Amino acid sequence: MRQRGDYIIPYFNDHYRFDKPPLTYWFQTLSYRAFGENDFAARFPSTIAAALVAVLLFAWSWRMQSERTGWWAAIIFTLCLQTFMHAKAAVADMWLVLFVTAAHWAGYELLFGSLGNRVSSARPAVAPYRRWWWIFYLSLAFAFLAKGPVGWTPLLTVAVANLFLHGVNLSKRFAFVRGIVLMLAIVCLWGIPALVRTHGEFFRVGIGHHVVARSLATMEGHGANSLGIYLLTLPFYFLTVFASFFPWSIKLPWLTRKLWRERDATDNYLVAGSAIIFLIFTLVKTKLPHYTLPAFPLIALLLARHWSREENAERSFKRIAIATGAVFLAIALCVFPFAAQFSPSLQLLKMARNDLRPEMEFGAVGYNEPSLVWYFRSRVNGFLDSALDADSARTFMDNNGARFVILPTEMTTKVYPTLPPSWKSFRAQGFNVAKGRGVDLTLIINRDVERREGAP
Repeated sequence: MRQRGDYIIPYFNDHYRFDKPPLTYWFQTLSYRAFGENDFAARFPSTIAAALVAVLLFAWSWRMQSERTGWWAAIIFTLCLQTFMHAKAAVADMWLVLFVTAAHWAGYELLFGSLGNRVSSARPAVAPYRRWWWIFYLSLAFAFLAKGPVGWTPLLTVAVANLFLHGVNLSKRFAFVRGIVLMLAIVCLWGIPALVRTHGEFFRVGIGHHVVARSLATMEGHGANSLGIYLLTLPFYFLTVFASFFPWSIKLPWLTRKLWRERDATDNYLVAGSAIIFLIFTLVKTKLPHYTLPAFPLIALLLARHWSREENAERSFKRIAIATGAVFLAIALCVFPFAAQFSPSLQLLKMARNDLRPEMEFGAVGYNEPSLVWYFRSRVNGFLDSALDADSARTFMDNNGARFVILPTEMTTKVYPTLPPSWKSFRAQGFNVAKGRGVDLTLIINRDVERREGAP
């Protein structure tokens, strides 16, 4: 976006990137302007979003119940495993979580008069509907711009709330027609130019492929290809939540029993919001543990408002929080930097750095990870050719001009049994986190020495 001066259409490696709407990229662009183009700047917006979710939970819980509940909810969300992982990842999920949480809070406030819960005496009992109406629909719009239609799940939460709230005129409080028009108008400020300039491809690929196809079929190996396996994986999120929400997941059986015995309207609202997210992604064929992350603030709030009322709960809560914080801090300071050494892309960059020049072209065979683009584009101006095979890699390397190719080490002797004298090769072994397997790669570099030495 910065290089092109184009903030409407996301590109990656000189091609359209239709995977996500642009909101996260906009925040990353601002971060690059502040901190330069580096790993920290790419990840920093996610950290800010996670921190803002914690602030929202604190404020919402305080209004709903007490300051103590606010602290507990914020800490529970911040110190769960999935938040720890995604608050440092350069992905769209935390911005989605932020705006979905904001919409759920605003929806709660618009229903507030009928929920009958006490509020901190320092705050008004009923917030002006108009303010919360604007927050609700603006949050829905920004949630869509973060990650697409899944950001509109709070609308379903409000619809389900109508089943257990009586005497509440939802149409009057939410003014759905005006609100949805406002929400769509904000989305269209970006969406219409994006559709026009891509001749509808952004909708066809972004919605048709990455939303509809992901729901109906397994993508990138994440899910079940057969009906039998699909049925077996239906409890997937109800099992993985114990890892994703760790360590607080140890209290989920207790919370479930408590809510089964007694719950109020607020509990019903929070349970509905969480259940809708879990149900949607349970039915979707493509499955990854972090898809249900937007439900975690609601689960954290549910757990905080009930656990904080228990006698002698504070001691165990503090113990878990301190231990988890210490472990996560140790992982962040020690484990992640250590694990980074096993990134094959980064290893190859470090080894070949002194031989790279801006005018070089580069390609890859059998290893088309985005990290290659991220790291090597910091040193060269060309784009990654990821469509190479063993035969075309040789043709690619024999072309005029300085260039390099990255390929599996076992393929190296097939492509070049003997390297020309002026060429160099570098080998790196590491772990492909995205694919969950080890890799052994070789970078072959043609510095075009003969051509340059023969030039006048």
